[in-house]
Amino acid sequence: MKNYIRNSGILFLLFISVSFGLFAKELSIGGKKGWPALEVMDNVTTGEGRFGYECIELKTNSFSPDYDTDLILNFENPANPISYGKYKITKNDLQNVPSTELGKVAGLSRNLGGMTVKGQPGTFFGTEGLNGSFTIEFWLNPAIAENGEEIFQWHSSRTIENHIIYQMLHASFEGGHLKWRLSNLFDNFYSENENLVLEGVSTIIPNTWSSHVLSFDAETGLLEYLVNGYVEDLKYITSTGHEGGDVSLVLLGVPADFDICAQYTGKIDDFRIRKTSYKLPTYQSAENAGSIEHIKFVRTGGYFRTRPVMVSAGSVLNSVDVEMWTPTETAVNLYVRSGDNRYNWTETYPEWRSIEPGEELTGVTGLFFQVAAELFPDGDGSHTPNVTEIKLNYTELPLPLPPFSVTAVAGDGCVTLKWNYSVDETTGGYYVYYGNRSGEYLGRIAVEGASPINVGNTSSITLTGLENGTIYYFAVASWSKVNENVIGDLSREVFARPKKNNR
Repeated sequence: MKNYIRNSGILFLLFISVSFGLFAKELSIGGKKGWPALEVMDNVTTGEGRFGYECIELKTNSFSPDYDTDLILNFENPANPISYGKYKITKNDLQNVPSTELGKVAGLSRNLGGMTVKGQPGTFFGTEGLNGSFTIEFWLNPAIAENGEEIFQWHSSRTIENHIIYQMLHASFEGGHLKWRLSNLFDNFYSENENLVLEGVSTIIPNTWSSHVLSFDAETGLLEYLVNGYVEDLKYITSTGHEGGDVSLVLLGVPADFDICAQYTGKIDDFRIRKTSYKLPTYQSAENAGSIEHIKFVRTGGYFRTRPVMVSAGSVLNSVDVEMWTPTETAVNLYVRSGDNRYNWTETYPEWRSIEPGEELTGVTGLFFQVAAELFPDGDGSHTPNVTEIKLNYTELPLPLPPFSVTAVAGDGCVTLKWNYSVDETTGGYYVYYGNRSGEYLGRIAVEGASPINVGNTSSITLTGLENGTIYYFAVASWSKVNENVIGDLSREVFARPKKNNR
């Protein structure tokens, strides 16, 4: 039974909230508004979480492309079951259906013709000529595993000394087993009969998932068929018929389409072609090869990181509440960090802080907050936790009030500004803004510095180096004594035009 857990923390206000009037706020990431673009998503994806809202959860352990990958069909995208590879589906009578064992979606065949796939030039089945090692692998869940049901078929031809030679690669059920037939697939094959057969010995049980692999190693000549990670049949395509002879390579003729599940009733998932021989998955060892089970979620887990969220300077993060689901043995680890300048952040700076959902936090302050999470499945990789919503409970400093009265008196190449001290007790000092256009304080000419000028906790300043005859506009803003980056609203605008004396 799914037990959703809501981790709620007590809103914790620092002692300065009394003297400076901090404002409590809440910022939600995820939830009913959905998840925004994340800065990092490593082995995680979106799914359906609490209340039907979008959540972040672990990706399924479907095949991921690598350098040797030629094709991946994982059916996760209803619009295009091909997730990787320069192949095109020319016919598709398979249906996408929920799969409780192999990720979210599998392909369902109802014996209506299956799927036809065409390879572009450069792909294994889209290129004529010599090829090296290869692996064809997939998962099956047959409804009946009836004799004659066809899972894979490829037909082509090549020419040898002006003679057309028929080629075939075919897999079908026979006697409760899957049988592979290969005809004229190899160049210079030393056997008198190039019609090769590899047959499984394990009975394929209906309504049960099983892994199937056909692999050829161009270095050793080993051609083998594996079921659930266990070698069921093998042959050496060598001059001796055994290990150590001269190896015959794959020689494909005219590029041709191949069919998947042309005559078959049941599910198929994670179909992959690789231009290399088969290697045991990282989660499987030779000792347990015969008892392979599909690991739905990668045991090493996943990770996501939000983009830095801008709040207001001097804000204090009090707690982080999380709406999440953690089935037995799964886990979610949370981390936060903060700072005033996100543009100098790296993977490790500012330092991440490990937190518990709802715990009272201290010392997490800044203009930006960022949250990261690690997600871990249960021990056998069959369940994932998920995170539906993250709520940041924080307090922000109030903006100090500006001076009530500001005056500007022109002089020779200068203007003297005076103002009343702000009545706001949170004020720690003042910024003076100036410029040549009303409302645009972009001045840079004053000897005292470019706009705005931090004049400290004073009530007057004379700006020198100004041009006589030019009108200047001025405004003053207060900054907080807690954090000078917390700047309040501008005062009313005043203006003055410097002039020469005694003219």
